Amino acid sequence: LLAAGVARTAAARARAPVGGSGTVYLTLDTGNMAEAGRIAQILARHAVPATFFLANERTPRGDHALEPGWAGFWRERTAEGHVFGSHTFDHVYLRGVEQGADGTRRFVVRPQFGAFAGRTLRWSEAGFCAELRRVDERFRELTGRGLDPYWRAPGGRAPAAAIEAARRCGFAHVGWTPAGFLGDELSSRTHPNDRLLADSLARIGDGDILLAHLGIWSRLDPYAPMLDPLIAGLKSRGLRFATIDRHPMYRAASLARAGTPATGAAR
Repeated sequence: LLAAGVARTAAARARAPVGGSGTVYLTLDTGNMAEAGRIAQILARHAVPATFFLANERTPRGDHALEPGWAGFWRERTAEGHVFGSHTFDHVYLRGVEQGADGTRRFVVRPQFGAFAGRTLRWSEAGFCAELRRVDERFRELTGRGLDPYWRAPGGRAPAAAIEAARRCGFAHVGWTPAGFLGDELSSRTHPNDRLLADSLARIGDGDILLAHLGIWSRLDPYAPMLDPLIAGLKSRGLRFATIDRHPMYRAASLARAGTPATGAAR
């Protein structure tokens, strides 16, 4: 497996200001969606654009994040100008790569949701690409808009062969930088919100890719309210927020797919 830290370190090397005194890139994975409304309000209040990575994850409402009941939420986010990537439809963990007797390569995967939840499967490159595109197809059904050319592996880890396969089918993998790990999936007992906030404000700087979720089942004290002072604090230091298509490592992917300028925002 390619350690997430490898991808994050590569992104960190690409730190370069888009303008002003620096730029950071807020990314949000679906998670359980329990804090989705609150996070959307915080983003709107601060006029912050974000990059969402979408999977059809289970929510406290008893449905899933990419089912029709969430269409209104996603349509509102598209109207606000955010960027959207695939997180695999069934939140599929990539465990490794095997070579078959016939010489064909298979990705060893384990979906968290869907018909094959909890089972270890072996997918061809075409099957893997189809899983990435399932999110694009569903998002188009819900919003009338397809995804941007980005994806993030659940857990942030994927074999190098999977990253290359995804690139061939039109998706660049996006990790996060070490300073950008906001810690919302850690235990709130051992990592309380005030400590996470203070650590992030001390570490985050120009070029960092931030990671949070729209809800985490295991965290008793939700992290989402901390996004408000985090954004305010970073802006007070002269940092501005942009979508991932404005990042120097990822801008080319957007241009390559569309043949047009990147559509995301910086504020």
